[in-house]
Amino acid sequence: MEIAIVGTGYVGLVSGTCFAEMGVNVTCVDIDEKKIESLRRGEIPIYEPGLEALVKRNVAEGRLKFTTSLASCLPKSEIVFIAVGTPPDEDGSADLRYVLDVAREFGRNIKKYTLLVTKSTVPVGTAAKVRQVIEDELEARGEKVEFDVASNPEFLKEGAAVSDFMRPDRVVVGVDSDRARELMSRLYRPLLLNNFRVIFTDIPSAEMIKYAANSMLATRISFMNDIANLCELVGADVNMVRKGLGSDSRIGLKFLYPGCGYGGSCFPKDVKALINTAHQAGYEMKVLKAVEEVNVNQKELLVKKLKKIIGPDLRNRVIAVWGLSFKPETDDMREAPSLVVINRLIEAGAKVKVYDPVAMNECKRRMGDTVEYAKDMYDAVVDADAMLMLTEWKQFRMPSWDVIVKAMRHPLIIDGRNIYDPKEVAAAGIEYHYVGH
Repeated sequence: MEIAIVGTGYVGLVSGTCFAEMGVNVTCVDIDEKKIESLRRGEIPIYEPGLEALVKRNVAEGRLKFTTSLASCLPKSEIVFIAVGTPPDEDGSADLRYVLDVAREFGRNIKKYTLLVTKSTVPVGTAAKVRQVIEDELEARGEKVEFDVASNPEFLKEGAAVSDFMRPDRVVVGVDSDRARELMSRLYRPLLLNNFRVIFTDIPSAEMIKYAANSMLATRISFMNDIANLCELVGADVNMVRKGLGSDSRIGLKFLYPGCGYGGSCFPKDVKALINTAHQAGYEMKVLKAVEEVNVNQKELLVKKLKKIIGPDLRNRVIAVWGLSFKPETDDMREAPSLVVINRLIEAGAKVKVYDPVAMNECKRRMGDTVEYAKDMYDAVVDADAMLMLTEWKQFRMPSWDVIVKAMRHPLIIDGRNIYDPKEVAAAGIEYHYVGH
């Protein structure tokens, strides 16, 4: 089977590479010529465990190609995926300009039946807009070419995207024709043979499932953070509360961790977009509005704790930050709590020293020389008045407390991910604070 994927960002590159690994001939398309040339050389623009090796192998074996021209690969492609960005507009709605640009290009150039599939995260009703754009282009050409539109939202977790794609919880496919369903069934046949769930729905339902899933996960996070904040006020320990709550088989422990807020390219954007979709339909998503409000406030929590502990005046204080990416195993800092924390520290006059295993270059791109970049996690805490732990990288989980005590001016840790044992840290002579206690 021959397919094309438009967009070589996170979703497009991972999906294209994994389809190639499954034996599909894939052409990835992007208008960024420099990016395409880099990918042809095997240079990967994102950090994702296992992806680089897969790209290089499938390029070498001829199943994965890169081009800047969708028109050039349409004649042989049976399916074209749209995997371009849908950034939020000022009102929180998803910006569909890039999605519709692909639809226009598709409509201008198809010569035979082809299935166009949206893999980008898009609001309910986008497929209908895509279809109309294609029909308008075909009408302008004065030609009739059969095509179908489908929805195949992605559910990849950054840091585990390759394994998520190859061993998915489920694959959701929205179609409105038997022909489209048969094509998508052929494409996902390797997963069907391994008994992974491929769920076929109508197109609007598939579009909604993606937003509903991410919004539910964001809701669990904000709910747990709300509980954590209440625990601090009434004297309960949120870690104990979480264990008791998560032991209920109806609830479970996943995404029930208190912390300093969620970030990334999906949850913040998708929550806003679903709120906006509801607004346009004349409905108010009261729960999701609260989810978003809690998350915005939660990103301010650690600096508020710090000021409460050492005083409101942070001028000339040295504050270490461990973790910059919004989660481990990625260099993605989009909507990361670290951005809010660092900006608040700088506004208060503090000197900020940062360290992250993979996101240092991304931080330099975003923040320039406004912070000091440590060479390792221990260098970051040298002469520090406090250390804020923001991303639960594995290498941060079992530090040498003796080294930290000797290095810091004031052995104080504020843990934004609740990964340390309070008794162990206190026994090392370190003042320890965490979320929800």
